[in-house]
Amino acid sequence: MTDISQQTLASIVTAHRQVVPVLEKYSLDFCCKGKRTLADACADKGLNLQEVASELESTFTISAGKKMPFGDMTAEQLINYILINHHFYVRQSMPNIHLHLEKVALKHGDKFPYMKQVAKLFSEIQSEMTAHMEKEETILFPRIKEAERIFKSGDNASFTAGYLEKPIAVMESEHDLAGETLFEIRSLTNNYTPPVEACTTFIVSLAELKAFEEDLHKHVHLENNILFPKAKTFILR
Repeated sequence: MTDISQQTLASIVTAHRQVVPVLEKYSLDFCCKGKRTLADACADKGLNLQEVASELESTFTISAGKKMPFGDMTAEQLINYILINHHFYVRQSMPNIHLHLEKVALKHGDKFPYMKQVAKLFSEIQSEMTAHMEKEETILFPRIKEAERIFKSGDNASFTAGYLEKPIAVMESEHDLAGETLFEIRSLTNNYTPPVEACTTFIVSLAELKAFEEDLHKHVHLENNILFPKAKTFILR
């Protein structure tokens, strides 16, 4: 077996989806920063590499349930999976999370002022993610599917410079921004930990934020580390 410490976070997750909770536990970003090796990521966080590696390896024998063959999917299949399992979730969950955070900020913001900042940051994420997904669905994803169709047909159609690279670069930059904003929210809320006297809406809103961040990590991982690299091969002749 290849030394896990020298494998990238993205490759570890792609091969073993069941390791995600362990990486989340140590706040190791496998989506936006998935190209780093485990050793480098642990060094950046000041984590004990051997301890983290052992915990990750202990999950390899745990059944991950029905494993999705993301690496074997066509780009179009990956896009359909992302739309159904992630874009739909984001659109459905954001209004409720925003509503709950606004209620908490209004009723408990004086006692817990950080929740006012959390509500503001999530409002920014909601606006940015809505525009981001619209760009993916109307510009980038159709281009990827068209490039794949042409590639598979054997046609020698030429693409303008940056046909895929430029929108991919924009999407990756926006992924980074969303990840950084959610990391700030995680820090403000002490890893989504509600105070002892928190009301139900307070508790629910933090649980929703945690689930939202975890879904975003998986979502971005599929795009940054599997879909986008696959797409770039269609224009390399």
